[in-house]
This record gives sequence, structure tokens and C-alpha cells, in this order.
Amino acid sequence: MSKPLRICAIVGARPNYMKIAPLAWAAADRDDVDVVVVHTGQHYDRNMSDLFFEELRIPQPDVNLGVGSGSHAQQTAEVMIRFEKYLLEHPIDVLLVVGDVNSTIACALVASKLHLPVVHVEAGLRSFDRRMPEEINRVLTDAISDLLFVTERSGEDNLRAEGVPAERIHFVGNVMIDTLLRSRELAEKSDVLERVGLSERGYGVVTLHRPSNVDDESTLRGIWGALATVAAETDLVFPVHPRTRARLAALGLAPPPRMKLLDPVGYLDFLKLQAHAGLILTDSGGIQEEATILGVPCLTLRENTERPVTIEVGCNTLVGVDPAVIEAKALAIVRGETRRPEVPRYWDGRAAERILDVIRNSYGKD
Repeated sequence: MSKPLRICAIVGARPNYMKIAPLAWAAADRDDVDVVVVHTGQHYDRNMSDLFFEELRIPQPDVNLGVGSGSHAQQTAEVMIRFEKYLLEHPIDVLLVVGDVNSTIACALVASKLHLPVVHVEAGLRSFDRRMPEEINRVLTDAISDLLFVTERSGEDNLRAEGVPAERIHFVGNVMIDTLLRSRELAEKSDVLERVGLSERGYGVVTLHRPSNVDDESTLRGIWGALATVAAETDLVFPVHPRTRARLAALGLAPPPRMKLLDPVGYLDFLKLQAHAGLILTDSGGIQEEATILGVPCLTLRENTERPVTIEVGCNTLVGVDPAVIEAKALAIVRGETRRPEVPRYWDGRAAERILDVIRNSYGKD
């Protein structure tokens, strides 16, 4: 029997866990591939990290590079230095990167310059807003990747428009949805609603972390005022990113009575919160996708989205950051406006299997 293909999968930040998990699960059921997980430590909280690996049953990382925080340049450079050393000491056959964090582009650059195949999961997504650091990371990673796995047709269209040959592009579905579908039953056992004091469909979930929203005082105050108006009619639960919490404190923005601020919660607790919410207000890309599968109306507090399929199927609405628009759209949902979202093609829980099949067929050893 041929030797398993050694695939190095990179984890850099919290959203990456949910994208790597189904690849690790799928590889565990096969003898033709071996997935080794490397954590760069770009974002690392020991309690939260250990909780994710435990909850999602991902093998512990082969190594944590311990990069830590810093400016975009410092972080990217440090990942490159440490990951190059790791690769020179631990040979691999293929590098697999996911998403759009600094670790994604940093590790892709290192592997590419060592002439190793680079595959990008969640390729081709575009907001067309170069002010977003994630957009720069996405575009550059796609430019140096050998195989590009897309979650929706817009990704394929974008890559073709950028001159990527069709044979390098594979429409496989969404690994985030693989994780969600596999975790639904386990998440239902969470008692988070009781702990926080929430009732079925009687609350909204809020997430807010993008620099364009939290770093601009006028924008953040406007969004906060809109949330306060919405909270006058329904409970809101807001797991707060540490950076966002610091900004709120600096501006003296206290939560209204019906808004519950939480520390970041584990994946299963957060999945339960989303699944039973009446609406979701977010500036996160991944949450737009999760809301679509959960069938929960989602309002995206941005002027653009790199995930247009979530709008096309009828679950997600771009509302920007105008407080009046946020209030009107959110209150319409609270007061009974309903939608019937469809499920995007290939968001069926089998994306990871398709990805590993393509990688094996492309780089498998005889």
C-alpha cells in the first residue's frame, strides 16, 4: 500500500478551528492521507483553544509556534520565520491553509517559496474592499495557491476573472457547514440559554469585531445606539471580543438593560445561541454562513460581503452601519417578518471529503 500523503493544515485564529475540524475528522477515516495540524499561535487563549480542540474532537496540534499578537507586519513576519524553521525540520507533502487570517498568507508564502504545493480552502471570496486586511490576505493567498477550493459559485467566478485556470478551481462546498451539521446534536445539550436567561426565539445575537466598526468612534456610537433601540423590544446577547470590549469601555458605552454582555463562549454554546435566536446582527463572515444553514434571519453590519450566496438564498441582509437602517430592519424581524432561506449547493456536510479526494488525486503517492 502506498504511503499516506502528509498534509500540513494551519490553524491561526479561532475561525480556523471550525474549518480544520472536518478535514481532521475525514482524514481519520482514511489511510491514504495524514493531516498534521500546526497552530501558529496568532490568536491564542489557552482555555479557549483547549476547549475548541476538546469540543470539536480535533487532534491536538503537532506544534504551537507561539507567535502571539502584534501589528499585521510583525505577526505575518514572525509566522513566516517560525513556520519556515518548522517545515525545514518536518517534511510535508502539501500545505493546506484556510480562510483569510495573517497566518494563512504567511504560511502560504513560506511553502510556496520552498516549492511545496499550497491548497487554499475557502478560496475566491471577495468583498472588493482592499481596506479590509482579510481581503488582501485572500487575494494574495489565492494568487500563489496550486489548488483553490471554493464554497460558492461567486468564488469560482472571481477566480476565473482574476485569470486562475479552471483546472485549479474546485467547487466543493463549505467546511464550516460540515462542522455545524456534525455539531448540532451535541450543541443542543448545552444549557447556555438557561445560564444566560434567554427564551426560545426571544432574543437576538450580536457580534462586532471588525476594525471599521469598532475603531471609528462615530461608527461604533451609531451602531451602539441602534442596538440600544432594538434592545428596548427584545433581549440581545453579545459575546464580546476583548478588543471590542476595550473600545466600549474607552468610550464609556454601557449596555442597555436588555443587552447581556458575555465573555467569548465555546463553539457549542455559541451554536446553541445562534440556533435558537430570533435574529443575528453581525459583522462576521462565518456567522453569515452559519445563520443561513440555521435559518435565522441575519443582518450584516457592513457595506459589503464576500459571501453573496447568503444574500441570494434569502437569509442574510446587508444593512451597513446607518443606525436608522439597522433599527428598521431589526425591529421588522422582531415584530414578525419572516423569510424562507434555501440551502446553498454542496453545503451538505461533505465538503471535507471532496477536498481530500481532490488533494489525494492531485498529489497522491504511488
